[in-house]
Amino acid sequence: MKPISVNFHLWKPCNYHCRFCFATFPDIEGALTLNDAKHLLFLLREAGAEKLNFAGGEPTLHPNIGELVAESHRLGFITSLVSNGARMNQLLEKHANEMDWVALSVDSASEVIQKNLGRGNGNHVIQSIALFDKLHQYSIRVKLNTVVTNLNYQENMSAFVRRVRPERWKIFQVLPVQGQNDGSVEELLISPQQFQEFVERHQPLINEGFQVIPESNDLMKDSYIMVNPQGQFYNITKDNGLLRLFYG
Repeated sequence: MKPISVNFHLWKPCNYHCRFCFATFPDIEGALTLNDAKHLLFLLREAGAEKLNFAGGEPTLHPNIGELVAESHRLGFITSLVSNGARMNQLLEKHANEMDWVALSVDSASEVIQKNLGRGNGNHVIQSIALFDKLHQYSIRVKLNTVVTNLNYQENMSAFVRRVRPERWKIFQVLPVQGQNDGSVEELLISPQQFQEFVERHQPLINEGFQVIPESNDLMKDSYIMVNPQGQFYNITKDNGLLRLFYG
């Protein structure tokens, strides 16, 4: 059975400005204190959660990320981070043995496309390759996260995937969320058919043993347990034809 998984968006700050990001939280200020965040982890574990994904913003920039990773590990969570790699090296130095999974976000093997998407300043791909190599050296299980947009849906990333050797490759269709990325995401949107084109182009990787997991817009909504920086549960759900964050 798939473990009960929670995505904890620790805080808003990020070193990148991805045009498609749907976790910008413009209506939220601040984040939980370290003690409150630890208490939240305890409550989630008591409630039966088994896997904890630290996200953001960028989680490795959070001043208490090391202590929270250690606490998650101590509580018995499968502990994971979704990161652009900003300060991953520093985190690995002290907490590599407390991290089970790391998902690195790379949307294209082209530095130009990554920069145009708002992910980095022209060196994100090469830095990510080095991080994948380091994570393999630490025997941390790795995922590759890719958002498919109008800028990269015609790309073939097979050579890049073979180079970085993720245990799982999650392919997401760019997701418009009202109040989060409207105003910046519109020209990046693609049709379900264009998304499927990208997925099918990479089918040969499955025959090579790679686990390729596509998630269309329909699969992404209502599919994750998520907690915002203030400790509130939320979901992405459809309201009058638009996807919005719904707090429950």
